[in-house]
Amino acid sequence: MKGRCLCGAVEFAISGVLPKLYQCHCSLCRRVSGSSSNAAMIVPMAHFAWQQGQDVIRQYRTETGFKSHFCSQCGSPVPNMTRDNESYWIPAGLLDDPADTQVAMHVYTASKASWDGVLEETSPPSYEAMPPDDEFMTLLQPDKNLIERKK
Repeated sequence: MKGRCLCGAVEFAISGVLPKLYQCHCSLCRRVSGSSSNAAMIVPMAHFAWQQGQDVIRQYRTETGFKSHFCSQCGSPVPNMTRDNESYWIPAGLLDDPADTQVAMHVYTASKASWDGVLEETSPPSYEAMPPDDEFMTLLQPDKNLIERKK
């Protein structure tokens, strides 16, 4: 699976079965995405490769440590390393279609925008804040049936 920013200056590739996505509704992710939430996935470093454009990536970091990496040419958010330096955070909107994955959860729903629609009872689990790390990572694991189909 490949992905790229809006202008195509930054490109990357992901190998293996895609993990599930999460949508974060916190105010910081809304500002980064310019939307009601930020849909993303976490991919192990061994399954991620830059194809081009690392030299045009810029970064912004808040005093609290929240960081945003973006293409300096078009402003698209782009992948960046997670805090543990073992995985990449990948904005789902950068992936070339079709992406064989699904949303596993919504996080920080307690701080969602007043205009953000009500999450349906049939939608994935919702968390008012971030769930514990082990639960978060377990929910993002690819569907076992999908892994078997890929073999």
